[in-house]
Amino acid sequence: MSRLSVDRDACRGAGQCAFNAPELFDQDEDEGLVVLLNAEPSPGQLPSARRAADACPNRVIVLAETPERTDRA
Repeated sequence: MSRLSVDRDACRGAGQCAFNAPELFDQDEDEGLVVLLNAEPSPGQLPSARRAADACPNRVIVLAETPERTDRA
């Protein structure tokens, strides 16, 4: 399972998160700061989550990825 987190205090409202992953991020109307819509992206959303994290100029997005477990009997 992967998990997203954001540091709103360090955000400067560049909007790259919402541009690259609108299903995961938005911007508030008052200051344009990041709003995390989904902290647990699906496997199909991971590429856009990575793009958003990479594009953030202040590096306020953290994507913690854990490898999938494969239980072998």
